[in-house]
Amino acid sequence: MVAAATWHLTGCVLADVAAPAGGAEPGGSVQELPEVWVHQGRFTFTDPGLDAHELTGYVLPGLVDVHCHIGLGTQGAVDQDTSLAQARADLEAGTLLVRDAGSPADTRWLEGRSDAPTILRAGHHLARPKRYLRYYARELDDVADLPEAMAEEAGRGDGWVKIVGDWIDRARGADSVLEPLWPLEQVRAGVAAAHEHGARVTVHTFETETSGQMLQAGVDCIEHGTGMTAAQIEQAAAARVPVVPTLLQVARFDAIADQGAVKFPQYAAQMRTMHARRYQQVRDFYEAGVPLLLGTDAGGTIPHGKLAAEAAELVRAGVPVAEVVAAASWRARDYLGVPGIAEGAAADLVVYTEDPRENIGVLAHPAAVLRAGVRVR
Repeated sequence: MVAAATWHLTGCVLADVAAPAGGAEPGGSVQELPEVWVHQGRFTFTDPGLDAHELTGYVLPGLVDVHCHIGLGTQGAVDQDTSLAQARADLEAGTLLVRDAGSPADTRWLEGRSDAPTILRAGHHLARPKRYLRYYARELDDVADLPEAMAEEAGRGDGWVKIVGDWIDRARGADSVLEPLWPLEQVRAGVAAAHEHGARVTVHTFETETSGQMLQAGVDCIEHGTGMTAAQIEQAAAARVPVVPTLLQVARFDAIADQGAVKFPQYAAQMRTMHARRYQQVRDFYEAGVPLLLGTDAGGTIPHGKLAAEAAELVRAGVPVAEVVAAASWRARDYLGVPGIAEGAAADLVVYTEDPRENIGVLAHPAAVLRAGVRVR
């Protein structure tokens, strides 16, 4: 472990609202402060009276990827060297907090390292045999086992459980379409079991029926949400259920449809429809008031360290730049229960020479990244 330096951060520091007096931003989520210090790896708003390294610019709490998979490759679990390379790619891009939305690899050995983000794990994905990507998930032969499995994964995770809500049944041949994997009553029981064990539930869902089912079951977060109807979007907004649009992944739907078009024409048509309206879908989420979070779906087919690209996609879809930056940083931290720039919090931060709230492209060019007070970029 590299020793943490003492830092004096100046310019525009976007601190948590619990910080000392400053001009609060609209929405009251952060305050703009002229300076803050880092000492012994933690933030302080009081000058420690020591020689400090100087950094100036726009200082944000570390970025947050709420849907990625460290330890996952195209053939399932990867070795420790590959897992560490994935973690470092995220870290150097300014992503200092990750909600790992399911991984077949045990990555707890990365905890406490200054060369890896903080990781909140969701245990293993839960899916059905031959109803998801091979080698990725824990597969349940009997749908009745879902509640018990969700309770078990709650014990393996860090406050989250991830289930795969829909996929195609290839055995149907040309009639294969995206459809739910689980009966509603089993999902309800599983959500209750996870909640009893102190975990929240997030769900992979592409198609419409599953989205409605999951909202009825009381899940806490929706991944992708590409098939949600206007009524379902309104329901999610009213219940304050966040959606993670994963636009980098949805951008691949057209190519995925091409791969399956001959064997699974109806499925391919579903994927093309969702691809074509992906930006409108995100605008609908935003305009309805659905909380939006950023996730790259890195691991498997998408490389790590791409949160800035995901942010640019949300802006392209029509979400205001300042809203996207908030969702990528302090707002996601608040949702996950991890402080940003607050007295005594771990000094995970990103510094930019320009204000990313005015130009989303700035997110791709951090001038400095500190992990627990250690400069990693």
